Amino acid sequence: MTELLLQPIEDTVSDDDIAGFLSHYGFPPFTAIERIAGTGSRPAVLLAFNELQPEALRILQTRIHRVFWNDRTVEAIIMTVRTE
Repeated sequence: MTELLLQPIEDTVSDDDIAGFLSHYGFPPFTAIERIAGTGSRPAVLLAFNELQPEALRILQTRIHRVFWNDRTVEAIIMTVRTE
């Protein structure tokens, strides 16, 4: 599983809007979304992609990192594998 953190993404942005934004840039559908409350201006979403290899995510990440969307500049950060 690969994960991508997008910030700042307001709570008012729907999951469908996020999926549409990513689809426009060639991303496959994400398999899970976790909203992360930010302190002030940095709310985020953590997206999981079960069928996407890390190398492919790196290529796709460059398409959206620092893109202006929803009145904000989106930062896309690839997360390392978490062990729980």
